[in-house]
Formats: sequence, structure tokens, C-alpha cells
Amino acid sequence: MAAVAEARSKGGWRDTFEQRRFLAPLLISPAVLYIVLLVGAPLGLAVYLSLTDATAGSLSGEFVGLHNYTDVWHSENFRKAFRNTIFFTLVSQAIVLVGAAILAHRLAKPFRGRWFLRFLVVLPWATPVALGTIGWLWIFEATLSVANWSLVHLQTGVLGHLGLDLIDPLDPPQWLGRPNLAMASLIMVHAWRILPFATVIFIAGLASIPAEVDDAAKVDGATGIKKLWYVTLPLQLPIALVALLFGIVFTATDITVVYILTNGGPFNQTQMLPMWAFQTGIRGSSLGEGAAISLYLLPILVVVSITMLWFARRAEVT
Repeated sequence: MAAVAEARSKGGWRDTFEQRRFLAPLLISPAVLYIVLLVGAPLGLAVYLSLTDATAGSLSGEFVGLHNYTDVWHSENFRKAFRNTIFFTLVSQAIVLVGAAILAHRLAKPFRGRWFLRFLVVLPWATPVALGTIGWLWIFEATLSVANWSLVHLQTGVLGHLGLDLIDPLDPPQWLGRPNLAMASLIMVHAWRILPFATVIFIAGLASIPAEVDDAAKVDGATGIKKLWYVTLPLQLPIALVALLFGIVFTATDITVVYILTNGGPFNQTQMLPMWAFQTGIRGSSLGEGAAISLYLLPILVVVSITMLWFARRAEVT
């Protein structure tokens, strides 16, 4: 009888822990702990520093309230970095969405060598961002630019017979030395880096569309552009919004591409908020102002995230 009672007792504890009210918090607790330690703690420290006059070498300072936020807002370099960040994010994500949609629709169809093309598409995302950006730095380098070398030889070859002059061989484009070309180079490199991620998400969205939907579209006569506009795009809208959301967050908070290619130059013309926060807080030894600059993006990204997730939910429901 004692053995039976002990077995029932063990079984009761096991049944209790398998209940949803105990099992769900137990399974999600590692993720919550990870977020609290690696996201919540640095965020809380950044908020604290932004309200103080802390400098490099110390994580404490006198409380100054919102002085750092108002002080950096009146800086022309900050406002330029703010405008550049918005422009950089919107343009690069527009390129990524269009490119990912085209690539995904092509790579979703069966053809010979598809696996190899998918591997090449994913490669920029799998490559360490610093390593890939250094490769682009060599391509855009002022004196030994691979891009300029290719354009010069292309111009003297095929385009020369057509009478087209793209560049002056004696004065080639300074891709990272002129403001407009430098910004275009940053946008191109970042779009190249984010494109594989968005393409994979789009391919997953295409794969989730039931075959019955395609069959029904063919029966109704929806083919080509009409099928893309009325069938495929509405069904892909929720997952496209999620891809866009991740792309916006990755782009607005990125520092590696700007740091390696232009370092915010020339003359702060390609300055971004993360880069300006790094230069102010770390190089300029003003941790309080640097933290305030970095936190300017937080409410914007929160509003964008909530709005896009709401639209994605509405699109999925309808």
C-alpha cells in the first residue's frame, strides 16, 4: 500500500508540472532571462546614463534630467544624422523589398541549379558583416577601386564602340569621398547585406500558399501580373510586413557598414544616429549624451513595430 501511495504521489507531481500554468512559464523562462540580461540590463543602463553627465571611465554622474536630450537636439550634426538615418533606412528597405520579391518569385520555381543560386543569395547574410563590408571597401577604394577599373575597361571596350562615356579615366568617381556617391554606396552595401534575409522570408511565404489557390487562380483566368497583384501579393502581405519590420530595425540600428566604409564622412554627410552616438559617447567621452542620442531611436522603432505588427495582423485576418 505504501508503494502504491508513493507512485500516486510521484504521478501527481508529474501531472501537476505538466499542466499549462506550470509548464508554459518553465519553458519560456530561459528566453525571458536571456532578454532581461542581454537586452533589458543594457537598456536600463543606457536610460540611466542619458539622465546623467557621466563621462568615459565612470558609469555614474550627476543627475541632469532631460538636459542631454535637449542639448543634442540643437546640434546640427545630430539633426543631419537623424535625417540621414531615416533616408538611409527607407531607401535601402524599398530596394530590399523589391529585390526580395523578384528573387523569391524566381527562386521558388523549379529549375536546374536552383540550389546553387539559393546558396549564392544566402551567402551575403551568412558572411560576417565586417568581412563583407571590408570587401566592399576595397571595391570602392579611391585609388585602386575595382568598380572604377571595371567601368574604365567596359567603357574602352563595348561601350566605347557605342560612343558612351560613363566616367573620365583621369578623374574617376570617388565613391566614398563625395556625399551623394558615399550615401549611395552605403545604401547599396546595406541592401546587399539584408536582401538574403528578406528573400528567404519571401520564399517561405510563397511556399506556405496552398496549391489549391494557384489552381483556383488559373481556373478564374488570373495569370501573370493579374495573379501577382490579386492573389500572391495579398497572401504575402503579412510576411512581407514582418520582413520589412526586421529590415527597418536592422538598418536603423546598424553601425558596422557606416563605420567601415565612411566613418560618417565626408564631413559628416553620411553620419547616422548609431555612428554619432558612438563618436559622442565613446570617442568624445560623453557617455550621457551618447546614450541620449542612441535612445532617440527607441520610441520611433517601438511605434513602427507596433504599427506594422498591427497591420500584419489585420492583413492576416482579412
